[in-house]
Amino acid sequence: MSVAFLNVVVLDAPDPTALARFYQGVIGGEIKGEGERWVDLIGAQGGVRLAFQEAPGMVPPDWPSADSSQQLHLDLTVTCDIEEAEEKVLALGARALDTDDEGGKRDFRVYADPAGHPFCLIRQ
Repeated sequence: MSVAFLNVVVLDAPDPTALARFYQGVIGGEIKGEGERWVDLIGAQGGVRLAFQEAPGMVPPDWPSADSSQQLHLDLTVTCDIEEAEEKVLALGARALDTDDEGGKRDFRVYADPAGHPFCLIRQ
C-alpha cells in the first residue's frame, strides 16, 4: 500500500513564467500564476501537473557530466513524427544535447529546455 501519490513535478527556473510557456508549447495545458515566483502548468493531456519555482541563482546541469548531475529529467512521448517534434521544441527555445546519429533508428533524443534542464523526446 502506498503512503502518497505524485502531486506535482517542480522545476527550478530563473524565470518561471518563461519556462512554463516553453512547456506549454511542448505539452499544452493552462498556465496559472503567470508572473509569480511559483507558476503551474495544469491540464496538460490529463497528465501530472508541472510547476516552476523561481530560483534566480539556478545553475543548470551539465549533461551528461557526472560532475554536474542532471538530478532528474522529463521523458515526453511525442504525439507526431519525432522530426516534427524536434523542429517545434527547437523553435520554442530548446537546445539539442544528444542528436540521433544512428540515421533515425534510435527512438529518443535529448534536449535542454531554455533554463537548461534535460528532457527527452521519445518516439511512440
